[in-house]
Amino acid sequence: MIKVSESAAKRAKMLMEDDGLNPETAFIRVGVKSGGCSGLEYELKFDENALENDKIFEDNGVKIAVDKKSFLYLVGTTLEYSGGLNGKGFVFNNPNAARTCGCGESFSL
Repeated sequence: MIKVSESAAKRAKMLMEDDGLNPETAFIRVGVKSGGCSGLEYELKFDENALENDKIFEDNGVKIAVDKKSFLYLVGTTLEYSGGLNGKGFVFNNPNAARTCGCGESFSL
């Protein structure tokens, strides 16, 4: 399962509405691709169309879609939002990551 913190859920719903999407039907698509300074890089975008191989989760009123391959890297991850003076925006708290880069946008196992 992939979890969504309360702050991330609140911000995601607001951003979906800003993009003209309905938070009741839209979802956050998360994934993993090769790249970044640690080898694997997170992907995050809003979507309204589920794909055949998607796993769909819901937490704090926000739906998350992830393809089966990426799910292997993201199982147990919590999507968080940091918006302070040094805030990064959305942050992945991934218990599977053995090493992350300084910016937190890439990781390795």
